[in-house]
Amino acid sequence: MKSDYIKFLKQILIFSLPVGLAAAVIAFVAPARWISPTLPFLIFFFISITLLSYYFLLKAIDQRFLRFVNTYLLITLIKLVIYVAVMVIYLLLNLSDALPFIFSFLTLYLIYTVFEVVKIVGKTKKPTPSNPA
Repeated sequence: MKSDYIKFLKQILIFSLPVGLAAAVIAFVAPARWISPTLPFLIFFFISITLLSYYFLLKAIDQRFLRFVNTYLLITLIKLVIYVAVMVIYLLLNLSDALPFIFSFLTLYLIYTVFEVVKIVGKTKKPTPSNPA
C-alpha cells in the first residue's frame, strides 16, 4: 500500500503542475476581478484533500467489496461537507470575491475529482487476460 500511495503522490504532483501553470497564465491574462486571490491555496487544498481520501480508500481496497463501497461513500460525504463548509465560510467572509472563488473552487473540484476517480477505478479494476494491469 505504501508504494501505491507514493506513486499516487508523485502522479498528483505531476498532474498539478499543468493545473498550477494554467492558473498562473490565467491570472496574468484575465482581468484581476475574474481571478480569486485564493486560487493557489485552493490548488494545495484540493491536493491535500485528494491525498487524504486516496489514503483511506487504499486501505479499504484490500477489504471486502462492501466495506470498500461504504468507505468510498463515507469519504465522499465527508469531502462534500468539508467543501460546502469551506465555500460557505469563505463566501460569508469575502462576499466581494464570490463569483471568482466559486468558479475556481468548482473547476478545481471537477479536475481533482475526475483525477481521483480515474486512479481509484484503475486501482480497483481486476486484471483480465485481455487487460493485464
